[in-house]
Amino acid sequence: MPDARKKLIVFAVAFAIFAAADFWVFATIRSAFIGIADRMESSQIALFAKTAPFDAAEIPAWLESSSGALPDERFAYIGIDSDSGDYVLEGSDAEVAEFWQKNRGDPEFAAGLDSAYYFEPYATKKPFDFAGVRTTVGFRPLLNEDGSDITGILLVLRKAGEYRNFDRLLWVFGLSIAALFAVIWLVRAFARDRVSAFAIAALALFAFAFVAYPLFETFRLTVMPSGKFSLAVWRRVLSGDYLKAFGGSVSLGALTASVSTVVGFLFAFVVTRTSIRGKGAITALATMPVISPPFSLTLSVILLAGNNGLITKQLLGLSSFSIYGLSGLVIVQTIGMFPIAFMTISGVLKAIDSTQEDAALDLSANRWQTFATVTFPLAIPGVLSAWLLVFTNSLADFANPLLLAGNFRVLSVEAYMEVTGRNDLGGGAALSIMLLLPTLTTFLVQRYWVSKRSFVTVTGKPSGRITDLTSRPVRAVLAATVVVLLAGIVALYGTIVAGCFVRNWGIDYSFTLENIVEALSRGKDAIVDTVTLSAVAAPLAGVIAMVAALIVVRKSFAFKRLLEAALMTPFAIPGTLLGISYVLAFNKPPLLLVGTAAILVINYVVRELPVGLEGGVANLRQVDPSIEEAAADLGADSVTVFRTVVLPILRPAFISSMSYTFVRSMTAVSAIIFLISARWYHLTVQIYNFSENLRFGLASVLSTALILIVFAAFGVMRLAVRDSGNMEKNIIG
Repeated sequence: MPDARKKLIVFAVAFAIFAAADFWVFATIRSAFIGIADRMESSQIALFAKTAPFDAAEIPAWLESSSGALPDERFAYIGIDSDSGDYVLEGSDAEVAEFWQKNRGDPEFAAGLDSAYYFEPYATKKPFDFAGVRTTVGFRPLLNEDGSDITGILLVLRKAGEYRNFDRLLWVFGLSIAALFAVIWLVRAFARDRVSAFAIAALALFAFAFVAYPLFETFRLTVMPSGKFSLAVWRRVLSGDYLKAFGGSVSLGALTASVSTVVGFLFAFVVTRTSIRGKGAITALATMPVISPPFSLTLSVILLAGNNGLITKQLLGLSSFSIYGLSGLVIVQTIGMFPIAFMTISGVLKAIDSTQEDAALDLSANRWQTFATVTFPLAIPGVLSAWLLVFTNSLADFANPLLLAGNFRVLSVEAYMEVTGRNDLGGGAALSIMLLLPTLTTFLVQRYWVSKRSFVTVTGKPSGRITDLTSRPVRAVLAATVVVLLAGIVALYGTIVAGCFVRNWGIDYSFTLENIVEALSRGKDAIVDTVTLSAVAAPLAGVIAMVAALIVVRKSFAFKRLLEAALMTPFAIPGTLLGISYVLAFNKPPLLLVGTAAILVINYVVRELPVGLEGGVANLRQVDPSIEEAAADLGADSVTVFRTVVLPILRPAFISSMSYTFVRSMTAVSAIIFLISARWYHLTVQIYNFSENLRFGLASVLSTALILIVFAAFGVMRLAVRDSGNMEKNIIG
């Protein structure tokens, strides 16, 4: 204890000295910068004042013609009454005149007028309120032709705090340097494992800067839209129209989750609990929608069943049928999201031991009774988790409603329209926060169910086989249903490919290659940008996720659960909210990132980090920590243990995290649509623009190109991470 107290005293003294030096350096820089800026601005105003006419009668016309010469200033002319010697404001607008009358008697105004009368420019030492803005007032003398007498005074109104962004930047840098000094000193003085301590500090800074801070800025804007506390934004968005959109999002999510869970359970049961053949092909085709661009299925549905669709108009001649709206969205979202339920439920069904099912059959229960009373109840945790996962994804979906919602309103699109259509960041932020409420609720419920599973069936040595609960006729019906659904999926993707070679879908179906040439020429930059940024984000996400997983599983420290929750939060954040949050947080100093490649890469990493973190945590919890302890006992430091022991263990999760981040970055829409710029574009946004302008041929070409790139990346992932087969079981009929 005395040693620790001594270290703290030494740290306090050293930090006080460093902080004082740090403050002096940055205060000196600030003072020098402001002095230079003031002199430059004073010189500009002096040059402007020299252009004033010598005849006082011409001054108002001069001010009017010079409006905008210095865009950050407002000017007015103060004349001097020759009889009374009073100062008279002339040729000003009503706003400036009111400001003059209100503050004319202020001592600062008196000092300024006296100084200008004696040929000395003056700037008020305190700011004044002008039209709700803090303003500095300047008084500059206007001289006659030979400079021997004053003809009037130029009143200069300048917004105060023009150096606020620079001040903020300096303060952030100064405080950051002081905080870095404190962290390095404390870690070196007290931490046994310095590498882990620095990693924890870096992760905490990452979570604060790119998760907590943007969300705080978003919420702050909704309650302080003009710098003062106000609930006007919330009163507006909580009106009937937006509540209707909120109800639309929830109803769409509930319907999609219910249908997707049924379809996902059907596929999972066929693949894991029956002896049907071709399971590899079924799994591959069933997972296609989850790794393909979100616009692809919507585009193919429009091409087939839209107003000029091949089926609806060309084959069936329907004129009143419309795929737009709730029904079309449920169909498209179900096709795109049932693989989530399929993969979630498959793991649960595969892990169920057949001992209890065999016992039920031995007690004279038929196959249906065994399924209803044993198999399905044991799968309920997975079914509920799948429902909640799909519900969360449906609420956050932005791409499909953007093209297919029609008159059906959902919050994700409403938030987008608030920002892009009405230029109202506050309204868009409030709507996105509203969307976060059910999303976060379902996410927490899902986490609760996953953590509270008590449906244990594997005790001791599990059975190496699974009893097939389906008879031959039932298997035939299930197989036929699966085949029909897969045929529909293949047809949708085939439609996209066919659209590449059609001159004008819905009007002219003649063969052409012009779409390919035009689309690739117009979209080549977007393809290069998307692949490049995704390739940069993938390894970053993988490394950060694996380091975070190691910290969460293997280390104990204060606020560990809080850090884990912060890193997992992006999973529950709708993409529109994340995009708006980043625009608000990083469109000003000290992190002016909007419009750069960095903001897109950071968005990719933060958005997909929870998946990699979960995979790494699952892998590490399957491995005895004694392996790492043995390496440490043999003299390996933390870096060596991580490189030689932990990384090989985490290799499958690391590669999966990288591949998943790459795939999801390639197909992202909802957040990046707010963050793209003329320099850095995204392929999915290009596809959306083509679709919105009814250039379906060009959209089909780019969708096909994107699908091929994504499938190639997914194929590399499957080659790098093969299923060990340890969980495979023989199915006995």
